[in-house]
Amino acid sequence: MVNASDLFAAQRAAFAAQPFPSARERKQALSRLIDALLAHREPLAEAIGQDFGGRSRHEVMFSEIYVSLTSLRHARSHVGEWMQKRYRAVAWPLQLAQAYVLPQPLGVVGIVVPWNYPVFLAIGPLAAALAAGNRVMLKPSEHTPRTSALLATMIAKTFAPDFVTVIEGDANVGKSFAALPFDHLLFTGSTAVGRDVMRAASENLTPVTLELGGKSPAIVAEDANLARAAEDIVYGKLINGGQTCIAPDYVLVAAGRLEESVKALQSAAERLYPKHLAQRDYTSIIDDRHYTRLKGFIEEARRRGVDVVTLGPEPRDGARRMAPTLILDPPDDLAVMREEIFGPVLPVKPFTDVSEAIGYINSRPRPLAIYLFTGSRQLKERVLRETVSGGVCLNDTLLQVAADDLPFGGAGASGMGHYHAQEGFDTFSKLKPVFERGAFGMGRMLRPPYSKLHEWMERLLIR
Repeated sequence: MVNASDLFAAQRAAFAAQPFPSARERKQALSRLIDALLAHREPLAEAIGQDFGGRSRHEVMFSEIYVSLTSLRHARSHVGEWMQKRYRAVAWPLQLAQAYVLPQPLGVVGIVVPWNYPVFLAIGPLAAALAAGNRVMLKPSEHTPRTSALLATMIAKTFAPDFVTVIEGDANVGKSFAALPFDHLLFTGSTAVGRDVMRAASENLTPVTLELGGKSPAIVAEDANLARAAEDIVYGKLINGGQTCIAPDYVLVAAGRLEESVKALQSAAERLYPKHLAQRDYTSIIDDRHYTRLKGFIEEARRRGVDVVTLGPEPRDGARRMAPTLILDPPDDLAVMREEIFGPVLPVKPFTDVSEAIGYINSRPRPLAIYLFTGSRQLKERVLRETVSGGVCLNDTLLQVAADDLPFGGAGASGMGHYHAQEGFDTFSKLKPVFERGAFGMGRMLRPPYSKLHEWMERLLIR
């Protein structure tokens, strides 16, 4: 059995033999992956459903297959443009010359894929890495073994192992994978594991892109359309059972509308999931450990006397489906306010004015997303200027990740670097600066031996 180190060496040798694939070759690779994904979409949906113990096929088609295909097609449409030399201005003392940036493939890229979106979070960065002309090694999660195995089979049918390959295995395999001397390493997962990945990569001075999630707030302003905002928040929170890195993690609502907000959230949950936990479109929690962890958040809130509102019946069939649950005005020392939730539990906290809401967000680690619901242009601009986050979505949730021409990435504790769009292509490229001297160059006039002419030039240039 070939191990990860041998596959890495094979990819490094293959890249050395072909270090700059043409636009046509890159488009062909992206097209092959599109065809493979289309051919495997139903088996992938079935595998994901089995790994989760229940996940909606419709949800998988939209949030895994569709967005993966649009990422691939967007990259295929723009790769020729992204590869072009990017000309830069040259100051007159350096004339005659030209300067440009040449995007160059880095070599071998490693991508560590989490369990919550095991297809999209593999294919999205893979699209950018292939568009940039690299060889790629993928490490999918051991928590979705059927999906990981099928992804490995699909990739093996589509590409030679020295071009794209999948390394399956447990956490120890993941540690060895992160320690390989990649030319770039992208990791999606928890902040704690992200620190370990960055530490391992630092031994090889491997540059990293980290997408680490975090506690993303939703702000519902006094003027917001409450029914619409509630439905958008509930959709963003409950898709994939809340196991989404950019899901709203808590809601800040104008204090005078707290009771009204609770009713609106409850109505929205009933509209979106009318059969509650009995329907197949409501996703299960990935495993018993996470299910127990989420239950612990709720039990701690109840022990502390915090109001807990369950939206719908509790499960009775032994499945890991968890009823949507609101925790009203929890103190900040509760675990549900300190840890990323990653489940259908939603704290709702009142604020007296927008300055208080902004200050609350800024007092905490920088989130992966901020969601603001308001009709006020002034308030939108204020929140955009006065907060720092990985991204922002105004008057909706989640859709910033589906906009193919927007970069995606975190800030501070929620991650570093970007992928998607041209920024993803640039992440997996060396943007090589090139300066080309013409037949005559004024800069040569500044060389010694120095004379009165140099003194005149000095006065002309330095003023």
